[in-house]
Amino acid sequence: MSRPAGVRRLDEVTAVVLAPNPSPLTLEGTNTYLLGAPGSGEVVVVDPGPDDPAHRAAVDAAVAAAGARVAAVVLTHHHADHAEASGWAAAWGAPLHAFAPGLVPAPARALGDGGTVAAGGVALEAVHTPGHTGDHLCLRVRDTGVVLTGDHVLGRGTTMVAWPDGDMAAYLDSLRRLGRLGAGALYPGHGPVVHDAAGLVAAYLAHRLEREEQVLAALRAGDATPGEVVARVYADVDPVLHAPAERSVRAHLAKLVAEGRATARDDRFAPR
Repeated sequence: MSRPAGVRRLDEVTAVVLAPNPSPLTLEGTNTYLLGAPGSGEVVVVDPGPDDPAHRAAVDAAVAAAGARVAAVVLTHHHADHAEASGWAAAWGAPLHAFAPGLVPAPARALGDGGTVAAGGVALEAVHTPGHTGDHLCLRVRDTGVVLTGDHVLGRGTTMVAWPDGDMAAYLDSLRRLGRLGAGALYPGHGPVVHDAAGLVAAYLAHRLEREEQVLAALRAGDATPGEVVARVYADVDPVLHAPAERSVRAHLAKLVAEGRATARDDRFAPR
């Protein structure tokens, strides 16, 4: 059977369907992944994405073209661009898995760190990677050595650490953990496949540590509010991204305060 338009085969067990929700934060849109060995008759859907009829039709067409049924649905985290369509799991008659079921809009089973979802001849191992959000999971595909990264790292650009749920210290620790997995490639929630996994993780770590020093330098220069810090540190960034950048700056500031390198009073900050 021919492959439906909009479906890309990434490896022997993985295909991706791009959701029609492009934006400055989602890049071309959300990548919805379908994993299953050819001929197994089953697929696992990772991050069904927005509850969009056209996207649902594209996913259903891809499943049908594979001669399969959806055996499980897994969420990397609760943000709407990944989880809004989580109710499709019930329509497919498939269990939904999430790290924090209480945060997602459909009944789900808890999937903790080290837990496994196995169906369609593939096994996905959950790796808890808090930082972008507290409930974020990466998913290691044992059969291929690939890691699905959700929003932990993107295929292009950098991700937001979504304070107050997001935590910068946890994010850096999770990046280091991702680096230790030795992934052959990274399949992100947004953007293209990353073939140099180690290089990208190193670049993300370097970027965040550089931003941390820039935030501290802004405080030393007299900036006191998160907005003032953003105006200085992100002066060369499209203003449409300043609001999400402020959430990452707040995460940096919270880390600096926790480490005793800055002080906070009435949402104003100063270097220590």
